Amino acid sequence: MVSYKRLNPEDVQFSSAVLSEESRPVREDVPVPEPEEASLLPRGLSCSVTKGLLVIGCLLLLLCGGWLLGTMFWLHKPSNQQPHRPPPPSSAQTPDTGVNDTASSSRRQACSLIPEAWRFDCYPERGVVVTRELCEARNCCFIPASSSPSSSAIRTSGRNGVPWCFYPQDFPSYSLVSINDTSLGQKGTLVREVKTYYPADILTLEVEIRHETDTRLRVRITDPSKSRYEVPISVPSVTKKAESPDYIVELSEHPFGLIVKRSSTGALLLNTTVAPLFYADQFLQLSTSLQSQFIYGLGEHRSTFLHDIHWNTLTMWARDVPPMEETNLYGAHPFYLAMEDDGNAHGFFLLNSNAMDVVLQPAPALTWRAIGGILDFYVFFGPDPASVIEQYVEVIGYPAMPIYWALGYHLCRWGYYTSNSTWEIVKSLRNYGIPQDVQWNDIDYMDKFLDFTFDSTNFATLPDMVKDMHAHDQRYVMILDPGISSTQPEGSYWPYDEGLRRDVFIKDAEGKTLIGKVWPGLTAYPDFSNDETHEWWYENLQRFHEKVPFDGLWIDMNEPSNFLDGSTNGCPSNSLENPPYTPGVLGGLLRAKTVCATAQQKQSTHYNLHSLYGLMEAKASASAMKRIVAKRPFVISRSTFPSQGMYSGHWLGDNRSQWKDLYTSIAGILTFNLLGIPLVGADICGFSEEPHEELCVRWTQLGAFYPFTRNHNAIDMKPQDPTAFSPLARTAMKEALLLRYSLYPVLYTLFHHAHVHGHTVARPIMFEFPKDVRTYGIDKQFLWGKSLLVTPVLDPGVNYVNGYFPEGLWYDYYTGDSVRSKGEELNLQAPLENINLHLREGSVIPTQAPNLTLWVSSGQPLHLVSALSDEGSASGDLFWDDGESIETYENDQYAYIVFNVAQKVMTSQVLHINVEATYITVETASFYGVKQKPSQVLVNSQDATFTYRANQVLTVTDLGLNLSRNFTISWM
Repeated sequence: MVSYKRLNPEDVQFSSAVLSEESRPVREDVPVPEPEEASLLPRGLSCSVTKGLLVIGCLLLLLCGGWLLGTMFWLHKPSNQQPHRPPPPSSAQTPDTGVNDTASSSRRQACSLIPEAWRFDCYPERGVVVTRELCEARNCCFIPASSSPSSSAIRTSGRNGVPWCFYPQDFPSYSLVSINDTSLGQKGTLVREVKTYYPADILTLEVEIRHETDTRLRVRITDPSKSRYEVPISVPSVTKKAESPDYIVELSEHPFGLIVKRSSTGALLLNTTVAPLFYADQFLQLSTSLQSQFIYGLGEHRSTFLHDIHWNTLTMWARDVPPMEETNLYGAHPFYLAMEDDGNAHGFFLLNSNAMDVVLQPAPALTWRAIGGILDFYVFFGPDPASVIEQYVEVIGYPAMPIYWALGYHLCRWGYYTSNSTWEIVKSLRNYGIPQDVQWNDIDYMDKFLDFTFDSTNFATLPDMVKDMHAHDQRYVMILDPGISSTQPEGSYWPYDEGLRRDVFIKDAEGKTLIGKVWPGLTAYPDFSNDETHEWWYENLQRFHEKVPFDGLWIDMNEPSNFLDGSTNGCPSNSLENPPYTPGVLGGLLRAKTVCATAQQKQSTHYNLHSLYGLMEAKASASAMKRIVAKRPFVISRSTFPSQGMYSGHWLGDNRSQWKDLYTSIAGILTFNLLGIPLVGADICGFSEEPHEELCVRWTQLGAFYPFTRNHNAIDMKPQDPTAFSPLARTAMKEALLLRYSLYPVLYTLFHHAHVHGHTVARPIMFEFPKDVRTYGIDKQFLWGKSLLVTPVLDPGVNYVNGYFPEGLWYDYYTGDSVRSKGEELNLQAPLENINLHLREGSVIPTQAPNLTLWVSSGQPLHLVSALSDEGSASGDLFWDDGESIETYENDQYAYIVFNVAQKVMTSQVLHINVEATYITVETASFYGVKQKPSQVLVNSQDATFTYRANQVLTVTDLGLNLSRNFTISWM
């Protein structure tokens, strides 16, 4: 729900077109100097003009020679030779002489030789008029952008353009002064001889390079003299060095830098010598070249799936704000996936939870700029994009297997006003035969917006409604915000009284309970970094569950959101609240619409833990739900951080009822599948603004293919559940949801592979076709797994849609009609009642007859659909268990069946058996692409009934095969 006035997003042109395919060679490994402020770095005076002339003459010769070589080899990969040690910072300005003018002119000439695309920002502070004097005080180059004659620039968040103030090549950085082998790789010492223009430089660092696996490299840069904050999530512990790594690591000594290449191709994946390394107490900066322009991930932001690298700054700091461009949103995920020029892929994960900017520039290059913690990063080497995600998820944790009903249709709104009106909507959907598994309530169910209460007047029948839903195999989910009211009479509100007694709330800098303001008024915030808070949270949930037997939790406002900036008492004025550098956070302050950065939590200051708040609350909530219901927990969270998928799913926040939001939702669900949170969706039909019938129909069709499917809208808006529209629209929405329910076995199996292997569920097309560069920018279509291609309508007033079909044979899912593509865009008919769905050749998918709930649907007989390749082959699988018990895979309480078709024979092989499979039968099977009508079909060597259509679809009926037994279907 919104906690703000409606904000209008900036107008940004969206396009899924891939960037131009011109080559973007990686810049040669060249050291860059480092800025220094005059007040921090006093410069020595010149001894004499003669000595100055000699020094300057030598410098000019070296500079000219260096630039000549640099220009000759600009487009080549870094040399195996270590770069030369950078010269010391230039001396202080001498009296105004011709010699000094010559030196300045030479320096500016050297600066002008740095191509715009390779200019790394030396003055990233926002809201500052960057003049030549300010820039050169940092010993940096100042050249106004060629498109503007002005000599100053005002920094703003987002797309800043070519920096006017940038590092020269001789800017000082760290030097590698020693290096030793370790059991996992190498460990070295880095030394900086001069300070930077940010305070509290750490001049001696330790770098540790760990060859953890053949496809995973880890690098840690730390302060050897003092412990610094590190992100408190569990990552794999490694004791043995990789034996045959897929990467080569080279070290530059002066300046220090890492050069990482792919062993098999020599592709340069990482080169941190392109700009100086910074490591101050509250400013860490690391830049690298990129292998290509194709960068994905870096959530949470509203953008195209493929990031724009044309001077694009992405800020990470969890924030309560409706999705809009160029803004830090609810979660922080410092991970990117990069496609390489040859179709290989790699990934990079910076394990850091502090506020940060990630700067993309067209070199191509990227800069990480964080304001705390350490530099602890992983590189994943794939080599295909799916493998990169598997390797990333292995580090952050595999997503949980969802309870079966989580994959059904969810309905919610803010503004039902009463439990009876909520109940009536549930009954109405039943009467119309519209499937629904879960009903939700927003904050209007609460008594005065107090957590763990319900309005005994307007929601008096809530317990009865929940019991009725359970009787109809349906489930109930309620919202909880973290803010706990602090103003109720003493002894009247157990959550606050008990929380005070057990000391579970976040404290201000003075050690007192920090008080902010959210829906119930003045509130305290639970400190979920404290184990005692988890126990208190569980007890609150258990007490409420005894009154209202809810089945899942919706945790909202957990950035955490605050209607105030900081607290009722403000925040102290210090470097935590006002750091030397503040990333481009909305509001310009770390405390904007959240609690003070100086707030004290059990594990650290809020300055460090802020973006982890949603993760920690999700962990506490999932743990509590396991104890209360003794089944797989269902939790949906707004704020997220890496490893969140282990505990919760996510929805994309408070979107709008606009076509643009319909489109951007696809990029959102694809990105979160990359980030290890596959249970994700957007509010179907939009949260705010009035819903339009056509938009809601198209959105329901697309939403039927979100991994998590929920319709949700705001208070005072018109209803937008399927029963609120015309019969035609209602029927179209019903058919889309029934289609989803029929595909439940496919979706459930995909979530199994996500849980066990780290696979994506909603999958970018490029994952299956990484050699086809035309797929790299597609975010108007996507796949379920490897098999089902979804092509939704995303524009008003049309009855067709254009979709890209990678090379191969595709089948219309509904009819079996074949489409052979050379790798081209095709025009598809798309009447209002239909969403285009195609099955990829070589696939076998299990489907079921849909019903009103998944509990009923999941017991229906199976229909197997095989899409044959030209060679007549196909394969698929099915994971099946009881749908709700915890860790069925880990405890061997599951069935797993694989299906294969080859040479006119389908075989079903039960690889793992469980009693659940004995309850299911296979009744029919269809084969798309059977080139000749069979004369006979045999099932387990017995004649079977079949039909054959002119579009080469063979259907075998009345099978009655038990899923738990192997079987064969053959034709001749």
